[in-house]
Amino acid sequence: MVARTIVKIDEELCDGCGVCISPCAEGALVLENGKAKVIREELCDGAGVCLAVCPTGALSLEVREAAEFSEIAVEKHLASQPRTYIPQNCSLCGTSEDDSCLIAYKHKGQSQWCCTRCLPRLIHG
Repeated sequence: MVARTIVKIDEELCDGCGVCISPCAEGALVLENGKAKVIREELCDGAGVCLAVCPTGALSLEVREAAEFSEIAVEKHLASQPRTYIPQNCSLCGTSEDDSCLIAYKHKGQSQWCCTRCLPRLIHG
């Protein structure tokens, strides 16, 4: 165990929508009993990409004692099961993440996505 940054999920705020699942490239998040859950600490890299998409603000980052992040464990985990995929779309032009890279952002409490083509419009208004 080492002190490191890891995702924390507030079960009171989590509504079980599952939007946080697909942005986690390591597959560390699952829905269990209607709530998001980090399945194994060594799978969570603490990058926090999932935070930006949570519509209820249930996810945060905390520094605490946890198992070290393991790329090997991630590779084994991802290879062992099919990944559920919930494609997201750019909130400005509708482009799917299948066709363009998307970046998650929050505005006025709403979680949204922006494709790289629309990013300058988002930045400059």
